[in-house]
Amino acid sequence: MSDILSTAGKPEVVAGIIVLALNAYVLMGGADYGGGVWDLFASGPRRDAQRELIANTIAPIWEANHVWLIVVVVMLFTGFPAAFATVGIVMHVPLTLMLLGIVLRGSSFVFRSYGSQTGPSRRWWGTTFAIASVITPVLLGDVIGAITSGAVGFASNRISTASFASVYIEPWLAAFPLSVGAFALALFAFLAAVYLAHAAHDAELQEDFRKRALVMASAVLVTATVAMLLSSSAAPRVMEGVMFSGWGILIHVATGTSAVTAIVMLWKRNYAIARYAAAAQVSCIVWGWAFSQYPYVIPTTLTIHDSAAPEITLDLLLTGLGVGALVLIPSLWYLFRTFTARRRLTR
Repeated sequence: MSDILSTAGKPEVVAGIIVLALNAYVLMGGADYGGGVWDLFASGPRRDAQRELIANTIAPIWEANHVWLIVVVVMLFTGFPAAFATVGIVMHVPLTLMLLGIVLRGSSFVFRSYGSQTGPSRRWWGTTFAIASVITPVLLGDVIGAITSGAVGFASNRISTASFASVYIEPWLAAFPLSVGAFALALFAFLAAVYLAHAAHDAELQEDFRKRALVMASAVLVTATVAMLLSSSAAPRVMEGVMFSGWGILIHVATGTSAVTAIVMLWKRNYAIARYAAAAQVSCIVWGWAFSQYPYVIPTTLTIHDSAAPEITLDLLLTGLGVGALVLIPSLWYLFRTFTARRRLTR
């Protein structure tokens, strides 16, 4: 980490902001995906109440969370155009499926909430919403896993010589990327369960999501272990960075401390602290992944400096981002505050 800070320039600043925006998307948009997972697995005598809680929690502001993904995409193609082109070309199949999943989630949620109120129609759109909520985070994690493994960079050098399957399918349809996809799904479902346990004001609903959160905490551990074991051969840079570097130890300690705190607080039913601990755990994982890739954007083909746009472009990008943040951040804060207050008044 000290090496990163000592050599930090404008490309590193832009890359850091991209990771920060991705972190925000995971904490907010990721929890929305997890909410869809629990919508799919709603069960028991409080099944309808569980789904109502999920809908009431995410409905007012959930589409606004995609602004963070838009920031990531815009900053990537503006600040690192070569890396954006590589990912967009090699990963066009899973990225297209992921975008379809995002669209299906939004449209099916709206159709279920405000469209036909007949039972079969609502069940159809509800199932579509839930399935898209499961598949989309798996694809997101899968793409990140394929990039991290170096398979995307390797495939980009073989576009004109190799088969379609070996360039556009094999990099992401492999064991390590799929394990990262499963890890992302477990992480999002865990985060959502913690958030929903905090949002619920019925003791029985709190208990429902508390149990789900504890189960998913175990799933996070299992999927993380599988991904780490597979990384020893599929993504050795990740294994080396996370397990043996100085900053890796710090990330491990912070992640482990946050995870244990979240579990203990869930056990004690202190949902407010559990929520912050779970968010800290997820944030540590995101930044651990980012540091493990440094100095590459596309391991081991394009570094941050190799793929960075000209300095004037980075200057304009950072200026535009600063001006936009003056509008975006207060607007999002006001949006969250407004609907949080409205939910309190309607209880």
